[in-house]
Amino acid sequence: MHRRHFVKLIAAMGSLPLFDLPVAQAADARNPVSAARAVNALGLELLSKAHSGRANSLLSPYSIQAALAMTFAGAAGDTRSEMARVLHYPGEEAELHQSFAALQQALAAVAKKTAERAEDARKYGGPSEPLTLTVANRLFGQKGYAFRQPFLALTRDTYGAPLQPLDFVGNAPAARLAINAWVDAQTRQRIHDLIPPEGIDCDTRLVLVNAIYLKAPWEQEFSEHATRPRPFHVNGGALQDVPTMERQARFGYAERDGYRVVTIPYSGGDVQFLILLPDQVNGLAALEKRLTPKDLTAAATPAVTDVKLQLPKFKLEPPLLRLSEALVGLGMKSAFDKPVGSANFDRMAPRQRGDYLKISEVFHKTFLALDEKGTESAAATAVVMMPAASMVGGKSEPIEVRVDRPFLFAIQHRPSGTCLFLGRVTNPL
Repeated sequence: MHRRHFVKLIAAMGSLPLFDLPVAQAADARNPVSAARAVNALGLELLSKAHSGRANSLLSPYSIQAALAMTFAGAAGDTRSEMARVLHYPGEEAELHQSFAALQQALAAVAKKTAERAEDARKYGGPSEPLTLTVANRLFGQKGYAFRQPFLALTRDTYGAPLQPLDFVGNAPAARLAINAWVDAQTRQRIHDLIPPEGIDCDTRLVLVNAIYLKAPWEQEFSEHATRPRPFHVNGGALQDVPTMERQARFGYAERDGYRVVTIPYSGGDVQFLILLPDQVNGLAALEKRLTPKDLTAAATPAVTDVKLQLPKFKLEPPLLRLSEALVGLGMKSAFDKPVGSANFDRMAPRQRGDYLKISEVFHKTFLALDEKGTESAAATAVVMMPAASMVGGKSEPIEVRVDRPFLFAIQHRPSGTCLFLGRVTNPL
């Protein structure tokens, strides 16, 4: 049988009895720390596994974790324990879902806050474009299939992921088109064909999907007149001229052991572009190897000082990623039914001998474009499931920072340190 994929879905029931799991309440959803830690930790691990170290790379660790957290809600037994370990989830499952709920609420508040600021700015003739940030979750399930109601309730009420019935058995191609159309709409037509033609078939039972879209103007734009060709060590080697922006302003800045940190705020200040620049021209691989989730969190709030920054413009649209091999390599094996018979998603749907669910694949696709006005980025993750029998500074001279070599970057939710997007640029062209 063909392997199936599931779109990212996030839900969990903890160690509570199956039908007694409380839905996370807004009052509890105040601390995104656990979610942020899990997002950043898995992001760093997948960054090194998803692409060659010499290639441009882009992931949305948040999107991937959102889908997998929903999937985790349906896991049981050893599959649940294995997923919790690999995905860096806390011991208390209720804490995990409350934390993701807190983070999702915080992200929704960012867009609302910048819209209000833009409205106030318009009254006085100031910048009026707000930051746009949308997150959407959805379950696409086989109509009539016996999904557990507590699982559906948790994903719906905590993650805003309602179940949309589709007929995979009767018309899998039409179901695939419907899912891809939903993703396309949620990402403002930036993520097309998330699920490839072979991604689902008549054996598919559930696709858990997360989509994220960000259009973020800089707090202060770069002048297009200052952009010009400047040298960049492509792939850490020979110099080549690439279109490079320049601006002197007060940015977050810190010097670490072997690399420098620069943060550039987007409109509203709660989301920022984070640059991790190796001291050595060919130091990217060493930086990736040593960087930790704590480093990413600490980099969210460096002291602000005067910086004269040169930053290349770039656009990234990597090919579709299939994450099953990387996740299995990290130790998440039984969820993919390795060895055969080990997958246990009994909290998602009743597990019977010869008829039980497994992950067939996790699809992930991203887009990012950065220029003088800001950044536009989008991502979507799909987990496809099928029956296993049949995935602060004073006035001083500015510090000069020339981003002229391969570097790591993130789009980061500053208050929590969560990396919504994480990637590397080895060649801006």
